Amino acid sequence: MANVASPLQYGDPPRLGPYVVQARLHQAPAGFVYLGQAPDGRAVSLAVLTRGAALDAAARDRFVTAVKEAGGRDRGGVRGWLGRPGRPRGSVLEGAPEVLDLDGGHAPWVAVPYVPGQPGAERFLEPVMVGGTFIGEAHGPDFVPYWLTDRAPALPRPATRRRPLTETRKRVLLAALALVLLLMLVTAILLLLLFGRQDEEPQPRQLPPTVFVPTPPPTPESPVPQPSPSPSQSPSDTGPGTPGRSPGDDPGEESPL
Repeated sequence: MANVASPLQYGDPPRLGPYVVQARLHQAPAGFVYLGQAPDGRAVSLAVLTRGAALDAAARDRFVTAVKEAGGRDRGGVRGWLGRPGRPRGSVLEGAPEVLDLDGGHAPWVAVPYVPGQPGAERFLEPVMVGGTFIGEAHGPDFVPYWLTDRAPALPRPATRRRPLTETRKRVLLAALALVLLLMLVTAILLLLLFGRQDEEPQPRQLPPTVFVPTPPPTPESPVPQPSPSPSQSPSDTGPGTPGRSPGDDPGEESPL
């Protein structure tokens, strides 16, 4: 138990639920203890698991179960919120402080009243380790949890708040919606024109196979020019008589003239 507060360090959460984290009170192998302020102004002690312990389902369950049993120990004599009569008496932490608030999610934390000199929220970090009072005295060989080296505090996921739509964002969204509708309309018209034209157009008839018959070359109308005969006379042709002897005359006979 530590009552001396030290400044917050890098990685410490600024808030845990509705509680504002102001300083660091204690650091344990299983988690951290912070000094915080409640919404009504009173001081509270806040315990949060380390990131390694929060990722271990068994360690996280030991922490949440110890907080729930301590918070429900005075409710009608039923030990624990779930009313498990089979648990031994030592399962509830003796001298645990009053539980003001609890977050049992993936990054669990608990808030108790802060009283200087008295146990605070660090009492709920003891059951997380195997040698704590939650399961009795340690026996057998010692071991170290595999998550012991991850000593950063487990931070809850930031709540994503939806920002209200401003006038400009509304106009942008309306313009984008109108553009999408216009594009869909144009696409529908183009599809109707394309498929409608294909249905209305008649299918072209198939032509019979073409038989190619070669045509003869055209005959010229003018006669083909022929070569003219030679003007020389043949030896059989008779022409005008030539002076002298004829071929049948006897050269020994003389003419009486």
